[in-house]
Amino acid sequence: MTTETQMTHRTYDLVSLLYHTLKESATLEMYIEDARKAGDDELSGFLQSIQAEDGDRVRRAEQMLTGRLQGGG
Repeated sequence: MTTETQMTHRTYDLVSLLYHTLKESATLEMYIEDARKAGDDELSGFLQSIQAEDGDRVRRAEQMLTGRLQGGG
């Protein structure tokens, strides 16, 4: 496997991570709304914390991807 191919795989992995994390966040929004409608503050809070962690993960992945696309890794 060449270095170029390996870089492509790493870039793909970051793009895939971003896609799936953003998709999960959208799904969580529906679950949070369901929990709120049911008056389940515990579940709603738990799901919101997962969504916040996803946001942190997205920001880090975006930074890494930007650096790689600009030739920094």
